[in-house]
Amino acid sequence: MAESAAISTARRVLGIEADAIAEAARRLGPGFDRAVEIIIACRGRVVVTGMGKSGQICRKIAATLASTGTSSFFLHPAEASHGDLGMLARGDVCVAVSNSGTTRELVALLPSIKRLSVPLIAITGGKQSPLAETADVMLDSAVAEEACPLGLAPTASTTVQLAIGDALAVAVLERRGFSSDDFALLHPGGALGRRLLRVRDLMHPSAEVPRVGERDPIHAVVEAITKGGLGVVAVVEEAGTLAGIITDGDLRRALLRKADISSAVAADVMTRTPKTVAASALAAEALATMEKYSITSLFIVDEPARRPLGIIHLHDLLRADVA
Repeated sequence: MAESAAISTARRVLGIEADAIAEAARRLGPGFDRAVEIIIACRGRVVVTGMGKSGQICRKIAATLASTGTSSFFLHPAEASHGDLGMLARGDVCVAVSNSGTTRELVALLPSIKRLSVPLIAITGGKQSPLAETADVMLDSAVAEEACPLGLAPTASTTVQLAIGDALAVAVLERRGFSSDDFALLHPGGALGRRLLRVRDLMHPSAEVPRVGERDPIHAVVEAITKGGLGVVAVVEEAGTLAGIITDGDLRRALLRKADISSAVAADVMTRTPKTVAASALAAEALATMEKYSITSLFIVDEPARRPLGIIHLHDLLRADVA
């Protein structure tokens, strides 16, 4: 079957933009290292600025930096000339994005940026432009052609700008040692953050773990389970070590085996090999264990003493949207 005109156009556009990114990658040099060092050394914020379609790319670059541990925001250059330049302060770093490097609103800001002694990183295709000549570091985003057949709509150029911004953010992320835990902290409400939640973020601490001793009578067990509100109680030895657990289900099964368990003690009905999970484990791992063994709670213990440090219940995972 012959390829449609739309698919043919899409392949051409994607090919042009892929080639443009590959060429930008080949042009990278010491200037990129310098740009990363400038951002790492920043004690203020990274302020990203650009007009038009480049401005839209700037918003994404600022958002990516902010979500990966670098305080950053977008500054509209036209608004900056009418008072918003006060958002830029000594100690900040400015990243300015312009395909031509001659964007009037950006060029108007250059004297103020230099007067504040703010390091300037330019992402531009205009190597001889006022923006490139003023910048402390220039990252070359030039493209051989736009994907637009008229050569007018920014397409390949904005794709390269975005890719360079992503490359900067990732290089800075790695230099900072930014971890998945850090990422989760900055994304508490999103699906990505939920996937990276740890058991320690959701568990009930040691003080909230219901406990009974091995020789405690059944009425004390029932009282502890009821008061704890988690449907389970830890059975601990004299040294505080987790000897087993008793759930509502364990009590029901004990009643089925023996009609009168009023004279029994905790050790008589407890499960001696309870499932546990590490505090550092992903919450999703805890959920997988609960699903595998058809249980609703897991204890967190310290090793090798096996003293209860906390407990996590299926309801905790549901509330955090992990389940």
